[in-house]
Amino acid sequence: NHSVLRGFQTQGHSASVLRLQFCKASDAETQAKANRRCLCVHWEQGAQSSQSCQEDPDGISFFVVPLTYPSGPLSRCTIDNRVTRVAWLNRSTILYAGNDKWCLDPRVVLLSNTQTQYSIEIQNVDVYDEGPYTCSVQTDNHPKTSRVHLIVQVSPKIVEISSDISINEGNNISLTCIATGRPEPTVTWRHISPKAVGFVSEDEYLEIQGITREQSGYYECSASNDVAAPVVRRVKVTVNYPPYISEAKGTGVPVGQKGTLQCEASAVPSAEFQWYKDDKRLVEGKKGVKVENRPFLSKLIFFNVSEHDYGNYTCVASNKLGHTNASITLFELSEPTSSSLLQEVKTTTLPPGKGPGAVSEVSNGTSSRRAGCLWLLPLLVLHLLLKF
Repeated sequence: NHSVLRGFQTQGHSASVLRLQFCKASDAETQAKANRRCLCVHWEQGAQSSQSCQEDPDGISFFVVPLTYPSGPLSRCTIDNRVTRVAWLNRSTILYAGNDKWCLDPRVVLLSNTQTQYSIEIQNVDVYDEGPYTCSVQTDNHPKTSRVHLIVQVSPKIVEISSDISINEGNNISLTCIATGRPEPTVTWRHISPKAVGFVSEDEYLEIQGITREQSGYYECSASNDVAAPVVRRVKVTVNYPPYISEAKGTGVPVGQKGTLQCEASAVPSAEFQWYKDDKRLVEGKKGVKVENRPFLSKLIFFNVSEHDYGNYTCVASNKLGHTNASITLFELSEPTSSSLLQEVKTTTLPPGKGPGAVSEVSNGTSSRRAGCLWLLPLLVLHLLLKF
């Protein structure tokens, strides 16, 4: 018969103990069962513990030790006074025979060898200690053995991961995430982005062909094997691309007013801006003109627009990958004058029978002319007021 005796998951660097106990009961009830034996496995680490016992352990018992950090187990056989020889073995290697140590490993220590108990301790357990352990007992009648198979579990650990990377748009990239653990961890890659949905790869390697600017950002590698919480690390991917002018609109400004031309460009690395008029570069410090540059926006500010400021301007955005430009017009915007207001009023067309001085019923031409004169009177007053 094979049974699996599972221990608790351990955390931290607290000391741990594994007791492999071969026993024979001494009370009256079990004395009647002459050959009844048991094998108990007890695991402790910090405040956590686990124990399981099996009677007549003729088969091999499997005990799972989840190691978050290396620790030390203890193995113990409990015997009676009919035993003449005892020994602890790991696979075919004798660890202890009686009081004599047969192995050279300093981590293996004999704790007790009495008429009722035979115990050894293995300190700082690692994955190489996994395997079968046998307590061999020589009695008056015949030898007996009990076995336990130690399975060491190790929480996942990412031992190698790609560094942050900067790459030009359209190129291919490969990200690597190597993890260790027992059982072997499952490694997944995920793009941390509002547009990303789910995992982009369930493998140690993430290949991206012809990367785009939308695929920039953080990529998260997760390693998990159910022994402990998943281990997560991130890689930043920066995608470089040449400038693209997304907004460049002309504007109209009256003479003597403040005017602003704006040029907005997207680029990685951020674009550098320059302004030109008639193939001449506008430099900072020109009288009445100021250039304000931000990572993605440039402003050409005129504090007092004059006639010679009107015309076409060229915004040039550039970075190490290329450049682009856009033409923006500053045009004159006329302010309303008294004559334009009067002209606007004169050209206003009113429907028949509507407006000031209108006569609903016209009996002859005299009434019609009188109505027209009454309607023009306010306009003449307005014209005189505007003149003075």
